[in-house]
Amino acid sequence: MADRLDTPLETRRRFIRRPQLDEDASGKISESIARFLGTPRFIIYLTLFCLVWIAWNIWAPEGMRFDQAANGFTALTLMLSLQASYAAPLILLAQNRQTDRDRVQAEQDRQRSERNLADTEFLAREMAALRIALSEVATRDFVRSELRNMLEDLTADRDGDKEHEGERSERKSDRTRGGADRQARG
Repeated sequence: MADRLDTPLETRRRFIRRPQLDEDASGKISESIARFLGTPRFIIYLTLFCLVWIAWNIWAPEGMRFDQAANGFTALTLMLSLQASYAAPLILLAQNRQTDRDRVQAEQDRQRSERNLADTEFLAREMAALRIALSEVATRDFVRSELRNMLEDLTADRDGDKEHEGERSERKSDRTRGGADRQARG
């Protein structure tokens, strides 16, 4: 035996092992029972059970009755009380498990919402950046107007060059005529 507090006690060997129940398994069983207790089928079964009980104890031969109507069907009342006393904790266990599942689901929904919000904010920033970048990019109408202006400038330059060529050729012809006139005079 351990007389000191810092040494663990020796483990005793047990002849009969304690049954070890998985908490999840017992929770699943309690949920299935609680679900059944909440169905119309259970209400119908319980109603039929009570009707058969009462009918038997009213119309059966006197020696076969086990619950007297004169006593207010005491055994039936005890049976229903026993059923209710077992049903209440099972329903509470099922509700606690459902609450835990709801809490986990709410946390997952919150995380999903945060991710969606972050993604939406990111996309909004990206769209704003694209709008800014596109404001610096030449649009189709801008390029067309610039090309039209350049074409007009080129056309004007070409027309101006033709006028200058006409003037040059006139000067040239004047020069050649002047030279010929000079030779004729001379």
